[in-house]
Amino acid sequence: MGTTSSRNTHHQNRSSYPGHRSSSNHNHQHNRMPGAPARTGTLQSSRQSPTTTRSSSTSRTRNATASSASAASASTASSTTNSVPGAYSVRRSASGPTQVFRVTVPSGVSPGSEFQVYAGARVVRVSCPSDARPGQSLQISIPPEPVVMRESRGMAPLTSSVLGVEGGGAVPMRAEIALQNNTSTASTPPPPPQEQQPQQPAAYMVTVPPHVQPGQQFAVTVNQQQFMVTCPSNARPGMSVRIVPPTPPPAVSEDALHNSGAAVVEAPPQTQMFEVVVPPGVRPNQPFTLIAAGQRVLVTCPANASAGKKIRFQLPIQPQQQQNTQEQIQSVQLNYNEKQRGWCRTIRVTDMKFQWVRLENDEGSVNRDLGTFHPKSSAYVRKLTFLEGNDSRMRTGTLTLVPANEAVVDSRIPNPKMTGRDLVSYGDIAAIQNKPFDQKTEWFEKICSDLGTEWAEGHMQIKVRRQHLLHDSVEAVMALSRADLRMIWRFEFLGEQGIDAGGLAREWFQLVTDQIFDPDSGLWRSSFSNQMCMTINPASELSCPDDHLIYFRFLGRVMGKALFDRQLISGHMVQHLYKHILGWPVTFDDLEMVDAEFHKSMLQLLAMASSEEDVTNMCLDFTYTEETLGIKTHVDLVPDGSNKEVTNENLSEYLELICKYRLLERIKPQLNELLLGFFDVIPEPLLTIFDYQELELVLCGLPKIDLDDWKQNTNYVGSFVSTKAKHRVCTWFWEIVRDDFDQEMKARLLQFVTGTSGVPARGFSVLQGNDGVIREFTLNGIQANVSSYPKAHTCFNRLDLPLYTSKKELFEKLKLAVTTCATGFYME
Repeated sequence: MGTTSSRNTHHQNRSSYPGHRSSSNHNHQHNRMPGAPARTGTLQSSRQSPTTTRSSSTSRTRNATASSASAASASTASSTTNSVPGAYSVRRSASGPTQVFRVTVPSGVSPGSEFQVYAGARVVRVSCPSDARPGQSLQISIPPEPVVMRESRGMAPLTSSVLGVEGGGAVPMRAEIALQNNTSTASTPPPPPQEQQPQQPAAYMVTVPPHVQPGQQFAVTVNQQQFMVTCPSNARPGMSVRIVPPTPPPAVSEDALHNSGAAVVEAPPQTQMFEVVVPPGVRPNQPFTLIAAGQRVLVTCPANASAGKKIRFQLPIQPQQQQNTQEQIQSVQLNYNEKQRGWCRTIRVTDMKFQWVRLENDEGSVNRDLGTFHPKSSAYVRKLTFLEGNDSRMRTGTLTLVPANEAVVDSRIPNPKMTGRDLVSYGDIAAIQNKPFDQKTEWFEKICSDLGTEWAEGHMQIKVRRQHLLHDSVEAVMALSRADLRMIWRFEFLGEQGIDAGGLAREWFQLVTDQIFDPDSGLWRSSFSNQMCMTINPASELSCPDDHLIYFRFLGRVMGKALFDRQLISGHMVQHLYKHILGWPVTFDDLEMVDAEFHKSMLQLLAMASSEEDVTNMCLDFTYTEETLGIKTHVDLVPDGSNKEVTNENLSEYLELICKYRLLERIKPQLNELLLGFFDVIPEPLLTIFDYQELELVLCGLPKIDLDDWKQNTNYVGSFVSTKAKHRVCTWFWEIVRDDFDQEMKARLLQFVTGTSGVPARGFSVLQGNDGVIREFTLNGIQANVSSYPKAHTCFNRLDLPLYTSKKELFEKLKLAVTTCATGFYME
């Protein structure tokens, strides 16, 4: 029997997809984003019933093997549905019996060569068998015609995380979903097997949620772990299905990792043993940090050890990092020559999770006395807790601020295509964290590619109308599941010629983010401290009362998808929002980037208390005054805050509440949806390789910096006021920026001094300060005994440069200051 092969001749399908939308959807008006067409009710009510059509192929050639029969096909949908915007899931499958044909070997064909023949209406290529000759009859079999299935989906509603509460586009959580979140979707596991029998993985019965169709995934929670389950082909919503979750790796106790005796415990495969000396001042059961395998590690001193004694612990590492047998136990010297202190992310050897700690001295001692708020040392990290929503495509969650030392994040990412295996482990993250920026992004892109769905397994078609771009895009993206968000997207602007080979996707990401970051939309506004940066409008509900939260969830998904697909967005955000995305600590000093005048007034209160002046003379209470559209409202920071006076004794409590309110509480609903949307696409452990400056560069791209324009619009003060750019240190500075700093470092320097990598469209001549007044980039010459390192004042776009005695010293200190400012350390 001959073997067949084929090649696809049609690579793009511009034909219509099925779908239906009632004309009544456009008959009613409501408050909406500027430029968005009218629609009935709020966004979540504009839903379409899932529609599936099957179409046969008319392509010229077809692969004869079932495994690769995936040529594009022409849709049989009417021309009317071709103009319907929305998101369409495109999947291919084979159905029907294998087809058998008899063909004749053409003249001139030799054994082993290929020839082309018609098999019914299809053209296939056949490999001539070794025993066949021209004129001989062959029987060939080809797989059935592939069927292209296109499914149009309606929007998934947002679910409020608070039972009985709704608004902004979020509907109340159903009682059964609330019960599922409070307990578990799984029933009690069966009793363990007898000791004589090998232990089997526990099985659980779970219920298929509403709206989930066969082949779609839904999330379940088992033993406080979340898993994605694919609905079986014979199951429907409301039916119970049996699942067997993957068995997690056994936990290793800290006592087992620490070995202070004479015996040496050989490290298991893919791990390495480290031996360190407990630093001075560390007591039993007290944590301390050190550098191991290029990663800062949090170790707890064993109960039977003390300062000066040697202890050992193990760390997973990548195979290429393993040392030879003679170096299996590696001594780690505690070396902190750069005096790096402050908040630092470490890896806990007990459970291999990342945790923030505050380093208080050069020996790596950890400050555990963080109960009382202090503006210089206290920090908080957002904690996002995921919950199931009414629709399996759109989970919900709660957002809070916790002390930074209580915030943890996993260091592993399960492999979605191989159950029980990790796609990313701690060793992978540790190996890439200290690499250059371009190597980090290259690794990140590879992992995102591994997490994505192959084109042949299904992709998404996004159809939008340019005149209603944001409206159509929101309805399309908010109809997708988390699995759909990691598929390949292809865009079509209805009524326009064009095939999406990447250009339409780039245009779509830029256009939708341009519109949604536009201050006229009422969702975002320019920061008080930097007109180049956007911040969430706390009063966004007034602009879009019915659906403002939907737009933030949409934007979060778009930002995550842009990062996943190596696309760029147009909006630069204030720094503390990048920190919230990354799960980095926010501090009292972040208020300066939000509102410099307010931050200054709070520092004046601290100065009064420090000089023992009576703070009650300021007549403050535990409220915050918001002003929107000229109307002032008072927000209680504590219950009955208007009747609680701010005194010297409770000033730290007041400052802590103010800090939390300004950095999170006033924008919590919007930020919650933004983060939920972002993490619908990106696994949080992947972000641990970036700092907040790098995240801005990845999302917004490296800026095009005109160095001549930068230098021409620079002001010189202090020791540089008379000689200006001709001063030796200034000459060195510009030579370093021009010749030694690459594009990334130039962008980081701009971030360091101005707070953002964004450059005004009209150049550096219109660079603005925190008050909206044009403030040119400024170099301020200071004596070396004032500061050892360059210091930035982002409110004034000013860089203080010590008068170094050599260009080499300037280069080293400037590079260290620019790259270290985002690490959470401070330098003395």
